[in-house]
Amino acid sequence: MVGLGNPGRRYAGTRHNAGFMVLDRLAQEEGLGFRERGEALLAPWNGGWLMKPLTYMNRSGWAVAPFVRKKAIPLDRLLVVHDDLDLPLGRLRLKRGGSSGGQRGVASIIEALGEAGFDRLRIGIGRPPPGVDPVDWVLARFAPGERAVLGRVLEAAAGAVRTWREEGLAAAQARFNGLDLREGA
Repeated sequence: MVGLGNPGRRYAGTRHNAGFMVLDRLAQEEGLGFRERGEALLAPWNGGWLMKPLTYMNRSGWAVAPFVRKKAIPLDRLLVVHDDLDLPLGRLRLKRGGSSGGQRGVASIIEALGEAGFDRLRIGIGRPPPGVDPVDWVLARFAPGERAVLGRVLEAAAGAVRTWREEGLAAAQARFNGLDLREGA
């Protein structure tokens, strides 16, 4: 399981670090600790790994591809957790393969692996308001009014990762793709 984000305090809690936040939540719930190994923070988890690349978002593939090859991880056992502008905050989507959808960390992984057949857990962060540059939006922290929804999203996303790991993609999709975690939705 790979969570995408940018390393360092400057980026902690930003929308672009939704993947890191999901893995942090899962590690906390499971009592796991990350250790720096090469280009990533890694935590062993029940015969698999949680990984947070330290290469910055746009170069995520530089950390992911060598690890996948070294550990001989089949692509159908690789789940990449990342933010998605095209989903509103409060929505999750699991899928296999396809394009990067403009998400540069996913694009870097596709390029480095030479194929796109891995699974993704997309975490909705919503589109920026009119006049706000998407780059500024993804690098901004969640607003105080969004934090309750974010808490529900992180809890559900951690559950989606567990379900994917234990029961597979189809079960995780059936359980989590229809959720709308926005208040009153």
